[in-house]
Amino acid sequence: MPPNTTATSGDKPGKSGRKKGRKARLIVLVLVLAIIGGIAYGAYWSISTVRASFPQTKGSITLEGLSGPVDVKRDGYGIPQIYADSDEDLFMAQGYVQAQDRFYEMDVRRHMTSGRLSEMFGKSQVDNDEFLRTLGWDRVAKKEYDSTLSATTKKYLQAYAKGVNAYLKGKDGADISLEYAALGFTNDYKPAEWTPIDSVSWLKAMAWDLRGNMQDEIDRALMTSRLGPQQIADLYPEYPYSSNQAIVQEGQYDELTKTFEQSDGDSDSGSGDASTNGGTGDGTSTSDGTGSALTSQLTGLYDVLDDLPTAVGVNGNGIGSNSWVVAGKHTITGKPLLANDPHLSASLPSVWYQMGLHCRTVSAKCQYDVSGYTFAGMPGVIIGHNATISWGMTNSGVDVTDLYLEKLSGDDGYQYDNKVKPFDTREETIKVAGGASKKIVVRQTEDGMPLLSDRDDELVDVGKKATVDSAAPDRGDGYAIALKWTALEPGTSMDAVFAINKAADWDAFRAAAKLFDVPSQNLVYADTSNHIGYQLPGKIPTRGKGDGSIPAPGWNSKYSWTGYIDFDELPYEFDPARGYIVTANQAVIDKDKYPYTLTTDWGYGARSQRIIDLIKSKIKGGGKISTDDMRQMQLDNDSQIARVLVPILLKINLDDPDVREAQKLLQGWDYTQDADSAAAAYFNAVWRNILKLAFGNKLPKELRVEDQCLWVDPVNTTGPVDDTDKVIECGEREADQAQPDGGDRWFQVVENLLDKTDSEWWTTPESGTRPGAEKNRDKLFERAMIDARWELTAKLGKDIDTWSWGRLHRLFLKNQTLGTSGPGFLQYILNRGPWKLGGGEGTVNATGWNAAGGYGVVWVPSMRMVVNLEDLDKSKWINLTGASGHAFSAHYTDQTGKWANGELLDWSFSKKAVDDSTSDTLVLKP
Repeated sequence: MPPNTTATSGDKPGKSGRKKGRKARLIVLVLVLAIIGGIAYGAYWSISTVRASFPQTKGSITLEGLSGPVDVKRDGYGIPQIYADSDEDLFMAQGYVQAQDRFYEMDVRRHMTSGRLSEMFGKSQVDNDEFLRTLGWDRVAKKEYDSTLSATTKKYLQAYAKGVNAYLKGKDGADISLEYAALGFTNDYKPAEWTPIDSVSWLKAMAWDLRGNMQDEIDRALMTSRLGPQQIADLYPEYPYSSNQAIVQEGQYDELTKTFEQSDGDSDSGSGDASTNGGTGDGTSTSDGTGSALTSQLTGLYDVLDDLPTAVGVNGNGIGSNSWVVAGKHTITGKPLLANDPHLSASLPSVWYQMGLHCRTVSAKCQYDVSGYTFAGMPGVIIGHNATISWGMTNSGVDVTDLYLEKLSGDDGYQYDNKVKPFDTREETIKVAGGASKKIVVRQTEDGMPLLSDRDDELVDVGKKATVDSAAPDRGDGYAIALKWTALEPGTSMDAVFAINKAADWDAFRAAAKLFDVPSQNLVYADTSNHIGYQLPGKIPTRGKGDGSIPAPGWNSKYSWTGYIDFDELPYEFDPARGYIVTANQAVIDKDKYPYTLTTDWGYGARSQRIIDLIKSKIKGGGKISTDDMRQMQLDNDSQIARVLVPILLKINLDDPDVREAQKLLQGWDYTQDADSAAAAYFNAVWRNILKLAFGNKLPKELRVEDQCLWVDPVNTTGPVDDTDKVIECGEREADQAQPDGGDRWFQVVENLLDKTDSEWWTTPESGTRPGAEKNRDKLFERAMIDARWELTAKLGKDIDTWSWGRLHRLFLKNQTLGTSGPGFLQYILNRGPWKLGGGEGTVNATGWNAAGGYGVVWVPSMRMVVNLEDLDKSKWINLTGASGHAFSAHYTDQTGKWANGELLDWSFSKKAVDDSTSDTLVLKP
């Protein structure tokens, strides 16, 4: 099964392959396979067979379809720079080279996006395929290719596919990668040719993982089984505009003719009456006793979503990123500097592939001279720079998905404005390796919303028995959950990639951004003419009633989308007077300055404000910022929540001398979470226990860590409840997806409650050793400090001199498929780690961990770059892993150690710099 590649605190490390010689690893491979597969198989798996999949990087290869020779120059890290004389040759070569290094990864991705994982991995993937077929990414991609993409983009996609297929020609699985050879023992799967649709579909997967607030929408609804409206509001506080600046401070939006109205929800402002108050006001109230339809449906939906393999994120949770740009007036070079580090799942190989695409002479025939980070499987560069501009991306977090509770009428219809409408249906056949095919029926509403709940039998039964309030239609045949999502409509994001790659100035960049419809990203910009800018692009819906914060009643047309915000009405900035722009998933613009609801679920601005403060401290008094200053900012480990809590924690009187000893670690601590810091280890353990005691133990089971069980009061009871009425409820969520996760939303929750020292949230649960439930903040903090001391004693030992944050906060890199669920010996061969890391949640160096589940690293800065617009050859970059997806390649994880240490590599761009750094040259001949 190719599932989530993230690591959790419960992961068991394999021995690091980096500590063994390559020859030794190959011998282990041959021996293990000989034992398992017999002598004949063992002989087949010779060292030469394993090496057969390595790419040819020197000499020449003839490729049918090229119009002229193409040079592929690789540096000492295997990073390719491609030189050609036509656009088609350039992208054909890109397809060939990426397939050399990463075809297995590309193949898995396209099977994921098309809902065909079962063809590779068997019946374990049928449920995932059913869900992905229901979403229909590849169907939308085909419509996009057929109807919305430009002829030029199609030509490039065809050239790219031609290059991939030129690589595949004449090869069997073992010639392509070790993983195919391993699959060959149980599966006769053989890779098919690449198509342009395979490339376009990947954008849908990227959009899915960056889809915005869908998880918050589910979680808020699930909370209603145990929490009241005010409690839920406590856990989803307002964005702190007064302390954490929005992105756009001096910018604007054009041609905005609509007035800013706060009405009853019927205007285009999207600021209707559905918020965190626990109900929509129209039949889907989720207060106690009336929300079983929604709660039960969403519990099942979450189970389906949690099983899905990730594309670039953590199933929609924890997605972050930093990107900022500083104008030349504040830099040592006198020209802008631009930094970017997207925070995504820790995957092996990395989701990014570094590459340069160069026309030997830029002309109408050959238009590109661009370098940066690409996705294996897609032509063009996603993030990087060309000869005159640079750009970075962070997830905007705008709300582009809504869940609707649909009222069913029989098997084939649903209610809409007191009428019964028929579903659009289609039949899908899922082929299963080693088993019989399975047919499913996909139902969707008239406006294209698929019924997600059709993919779970339990949800269908629950929907028939569900309870809703009196404003809803009669229960009848039950309820279902449908999804409205911008990426389910054909778009032009693939056109945007090529347009951005060749944009030469701000106007061309904005014109390209207009095409970037999904996923909506914060785009930062800098150019060699000393300009900086920001643009919010994307297809962002306007709503009638409701604001998208909780599921809406699908039977009422007043809750439908009314359109999309015009591009000219989206916020942007150009050359702001302050001389810098910071995006780190915070609010795009103050809500009282903008007439549309972009989302109700921004990141809370801890990282963005820290970056702003670091920039201000550097430029204070006329100071200047260097490329290395930008790198150092990316590595900043400062903990904002520690600055708030430590002064309080130090005032608490502790009786136990061992706990007092741990408390003293916090005295004089500078709040930086370095890997070797004992204070950071103890503080984060205290923080985790505060969250558990104050919030985690009070959340419904659907949000808590699976198999963690508590005695709780029963739900929906009347009258007083005593201890004899309590029931055991066990958590149901994966450890790295559970709540409270400890991110900056929880920073804000705790900060808002600190002055309310007798809040109900500060009620300390009883325990056998510490009886009595006290409603007292400091008593809860005391309990958390005691529990943290003994938790770390168990994990790290009694001697606090041996403690360090890095011993708790470790990164394991797992091969995205067989390294996660394959046989143990294959996991040993394919996986790498651990690395002891600094950083943490809500810090600029965002090595994320989930406080509910443990301390292990679950998402990371997936790459880092700093672009120097004064001299592009002085730009710097690093990838999480390496260029290669081949487990025994020298470039499998050759960048990881430097990445973990915060180092950056030289990023050659000019012909001379590339030539000087070239180690291998391959000539592709027509």
